[in-house]
Formats: sequence, C-alpha cells, structure tokens
Amino acid sequence: MIVKALRVGLGQLIVFGDWISRPAKRKRDPAAQARVEEQARGLALYQFHACPFCVKTRRALHRLNVPVALRDAKHDPVHRQALLDGGGRVKVPCLRIEEEGKTTWMYESKEIIAYLDRRFSES
Repeated sequence: MIVKALRVGLGQLIVFGDWISRPAKRKRDPAAQARVEEQARGLALYQFHACPFCVKTRRALHRLNVPVALRDAKHDPVHRQALLDGGGRVKVPCLRIEEEGKTTWMYESKEIIAYLDRRFSES
C-alpha cells in the first residue's frame, strides 16, 4: 500500500516537473507544419501517463511539434490489448508506425526519440 502511494506520488511529481519545464515547440511555416501533421497521421504512442520514459518521449514530440495520437495502455483495455496483439508485449513507450501498408512497433524511448529526430527535425 505504501509502495503504491509512493509510486503514484512520484509519478505525479514527474508529470508536474514535465509540465513546468516543457521545452518550446519547434516553429514552422504553416505549409511545413501541415506536411509534418500529414506524416504524423500514421503514428501512435502507446504510453502510461506518469512513466518517466513516456514523459521523455512526449517531451520530444512536444519539442518537435509533432502531433501524435496518444494511447493510454494502462487504463484503456482496448489500447492495452492492441499493444499486446500488435507489438507482442505490454511495454511502454511504444511507437506504432504505419507507413506504406506496413506496421512497425518501436519500443525504447531512446530509439523512438532518435527516430522522431531523424524524421521530423529537418521538417
């Protein structure tokens, strides 16, 4: 019981720290931002709200100004099952990438952030 309360409290502290120290969004001209939004339609981030690695990944999305659908794999049984069925395990963060008729499930925050930087930092 104490461990759960501590975990919840620390999670909320992490979320609050993220909120007050969030990086500025990348500025783009409207046409470039529209292209980024179009490219991001095939992406979805399966995450837990207070997971530090998920927070780190969401910060990168915010910094790059990439609108990605967020899927709560902790409290939403539909998204949790989709993560298990598609990715093979319930581990977050996980970026679901749909492109050219192929679906890829990318785990590990460092790999996800590197992928996002490669794909969207020049946009």
